[in-house]
Amino acid sequence: MKKPVLKIGALVAVLLLLTGTLGGVFAQDGETVTILYWQAVSNMNPYLSGGTKEIDAASLVLEPLARYDETATMIPWLAVEIPTVENGGISEDLMSITWKLKEGLLWSDGTPVTSADAVFTWTYCTTEETGCAQVANWTDVTNVEAVDDLTVKVSFGVPKPFPYGPFVGSTSPLIQKAQFEACVGVAAQGCTEQNFGPIGTGPYVVEEFRANDVVTYTANPNYREEGKPFFQRVILKGGGDAESAARAVLETGEADYAWNLQVLPQVLASMEAAGIGTIMNVTSSAVERIHINQTNPDPALGDARSVWAEDGSNAHPFLTNPAVYQALSMAIDRQVIAEQVYGPGGVPTCNLVAQPPIYASSANDSCLQQDMEGAKALLDEAGIVDTDGDGVRELNGVPLRILYQTSTNAVRQANQALVKQWWDELGVETELRNIDAGVFFGGDPASPDTYGKFYADVEMFTNTFDGTDPESYMAQQQCSEVSGPDNNWLGNNVSRWCNAAYDELFAQLSQTVGLEARAEIVKQLNDMYVQGGGIIPLINRADVSARANSLEGVRMNAWDAELWNIADWTRAQ
Repeated sequence: MKKPVLKIGALVAVLLLLTGTLGGVFAQDGETVTILYWQAVSNMNPYLSGGTKEIDAASLVLEPLARYDETATMIPWLAVEIPTVENGGISEDLMSITWKLKEGLLWSDGTPVTSADAVFTWTYCTTEETGCAQVANWTDVTNVEAVDDLTVKVSFGVPKPFPYGPFVGSTSPLIQKAQFEACVGVAAQGCTEQNFGPIGTGPYVVEEFRANDVVTYTANPNYREEGKPFFQRVILKGGGDAESAARAVLETGEADYAWNLQVLPQVLASMEAAGIGTIMNVTSSAVERIHINQTNPDPALGDARSVWAEDGSNAHPFLTNPAVYQALSMAIDRQVIAEQVYGPGGVPTCNLVAQPPIYASSANDSCLQQDMEGAKALLDEAGIVDTDGDGVRELNGVPLRILYQTSTNAVRQANQALVKQWWDELGVETELRNIDAGVFFGGDPASPDTYGKFYADVEMFTNTFDGTDPESYMAQQQCSEVSGPDNNWLGNNVSRWCNAAYDELFAQLSQTVGLEARAEIVKQLNDMYVQGGGIIPLINRADVSARANSLEGVRMNAWDAELWNIADWTRAQ
């Protein structure tokens, strides 16, 4: 395929941005909006990456039938209305949901959107060899059929009280059958042209794509809303770091919008004082956590490195021991991390699901208080002690030495440094590693440094879920979601934590009616995962971004793609 080359105007703009010579002029351009995602985008296909950066970047182009607004309310998008039992869209037995597409919808290439595209989207994601990162959205789906050109019926194998996984939210958009029909299964990863430049229904189309660098968009000439979008060009620039992105919006005026500002709170406050931009934050379900590798990441294992084995033969030599992962959690002072590292951007948590409040378990709250002496005693009682006087405890002769990796970011490195200090004091020698965010969160199956491949003992990142019902989120911890070579390392269960009892309880959740009853099951699933050593939760994070004061119409959203309403953004005159 011919290597994409940026058009001259976009290239000049990007070069100016890189060299810091925009001087605020470009950010005020009425035709162009400049967005900084310091985690660079690796592809434009949300089905081949679980990374927020890819999902957000794709949301300008690919759209679902319904999504969540900034109040977490589900709203119709490409669909006429939200199906319910009351309006006949959901069957009385809860075994199916039927969606009606809006009339006159066009793909950006001018061809009509039909129910056949929805059927194909389901086929694409659920074909096992595709390695779809969003397959949890299709839990219990047995069939998707085109009733007519504008009607899509999704059938389930069990009663589905919450049937809004398929085609709802930024992780489940429609893709065009005509463009992707040769990209199903093993061919998916090789479809570079499609994955870099999907045809969509959103307000923008991809003009040029540079993997792990910059995406240039132009306005979709077939967008359904007349007079939108306001901006005729979008430049989504990746790379760098969160602090430089914040400075470009808040201090120098070189960009319009900066995402995910994991920057020390006192630094952000000093930048905002320049009066050029505004810091925005919203509470979300995002949880910064440390994933515990259940498998052995020893490089000497070759192709078996970090690969889950059903019989347990490739288990981690000490991190699956309850005394070890419990002690690691007890040694952490989450309050110190929150105060010194996150400020108003986060609060301590002991759960995978921290928001909405109805789903937050109180069973793990003991982690809110650091207990270093208790952690040491727990390991001593388990016989995990330092036998040779080198300061490192051993289990069955194996020293407790941990490689702790995360993405490159000042906040995460500060977090790592604190945790290392406490774990070293505990007698667990900790080596820190940080990886460029574009690589770490990328979906390249050939890279050894992705979070999905997990070639380390523990790793830290944040994840969240669309909307307010965490069913699809809880599906990600099932055994079938284990990340490995069979799914191109795109499985959501990156810890490789597998528990049959969890899977059985999740099956109950998928069939349970009633908010309170569902919340109780979510709490139990949360507790099984946390207490079973899948993760060590740290901080319930608020999403923090910044916009230029001249940029209007931004409605920051923690429940869907952050750029979800970019068609409504305008420039103050």
